[in-house]
Amino acid sequence: MTFHLNFFSDISRKAYTITAFLFAWIISATAAPAWALAGDGASAGTFEALNRSGLDHYYSLEYDEAIRDFRKAADLHPADPQVWNHLLEALLFHELYKHDALDTSLYTHHTFINTKQVPADAATRKQIRDLTEKALALEEKQLKADPDDVKALYYRGVTKGLRSTYMALIEHAWYAAVRASLSARNDHERVLKLDPTFIDAKTIVGIHNFVVGSLPFPVKIAIGITGVHGDRDKGIRYLEEVAKSDGESSADARVALSLFLRREARYQDAIEVVHTLVQDHPRNFLFALEEANLTKDAGKGPIAVAALRRLLEDCKAGKYPRPHIELVEFGLAEALRGQGQFQEAVAPYEAAGNSKSINTELRQRALVAAGEVLDILDRREEALKQYQAALALDPSTEVAETAKKRIHKAYKGPSGN
Repeated sequence: MTFHLNFFSDISRKAYTITAFLFAWIISATAAPAWALAGDGASAGTFEALNRSGLDHYYSLEYDEAIRDFRKAADLHPADPQVWNHLLEALLFHELYKHDALDTSLYTHHTFINTKQVPADAATRKQIRDLTEKALALEEKQLKADPDDVKALYYRGVTKGLRSTYMALIEHAWYAAVRASLSARNDHERVLKLDPTFIDAKTIVGIHNFVVGSLPFPVKIAIGITGVHGDRDKGIRYLEEVAKSDGESSADARVALSLFLRREARYQDAIEVVHTLVQDHPRNFLFALEEANLTKDAGKGPIAVAALRRLLEDCKAGKYPRPHIELVEFGLAEALRGQGQFQEAVAPYEAAGNSKSINTELRQRALVAAGEVLDILDRREEALKQYQAALALDPSTEVAETAKKRIHKAYKGPSGN
């Protein structure tokens, strides 16, 4: 994925920088390994059971249940930073999922740089910041007692990764997020120096090697990381190692690996990776959606359409906890449009656009897309209604600007606009 300077004629250096680093942010919230705890057997056993249950709920997108279990675990072992990281992770990703910020298609395009912050309320933001400080304080205390404490170093890297995700997606504090992300990498590189067999630490290190190894030199200058080195091949190799392991960060490594393979246009390899996630976490709606969307991107349109229709039926049948059906409807419409089935694409676009989702951007994109296919079908009056509905949601976005253009001039297809 080597990008040349002419790439910057399309988007700014800053925008590309953030796009690249967000790969690390969005999945650097790596689950910490569950080491056996000291203390009486009953307490340790209960803690481990709560930890496993919480992670199972977490990877099934059952965030309320995961938060409940991790809070109980924290009550049992309040001095353990691991459980505070798990609680922080569940709370943060619950908020991101609520606003569709875990849809990986958002991170395969640069336009997310101009999207609005995830509108977390003040109380939730404070909870996230307080949990971050709680975990960091415990980790720093352990490292003060023993600077080479591998577990504490690993936990601190996880906390910093979570902080960078929060700073990027909720605060839009881009460069603060970059700094936290790089600091997380430094902690985990030190873990690997102290213990080269610590496989979970290779997730963040692998992500950063790939990302930094993909950045053009002018971008490194722009954000002041000319001394930070990366190796794309090493990054992929590290992620593949973790992905094949039975460590707790295996799923996170596979999410990152599939995203990078998608960026490399290695769609079949990405599909195979995501399929293992679907098998391991059959109640995770996002993994099933990702597999279908990758199939579409791989040029297997009819198969993708069938998969998305099946996923939509499964969502309505209750197979997945709290699915965001509008994402499936939008993906189905896109797949149908890609197959030239414009008439069939109208209904799912409209369903996504008129949903009750709090994701205004997705609804706008769906409504504008519905207008475009209606224009292609020479149904101008209906198309205008879709563009106007998109504008009514929020007239200040880039998508709204597209809607204004379409109102002024009918859409005739990619070659005519």
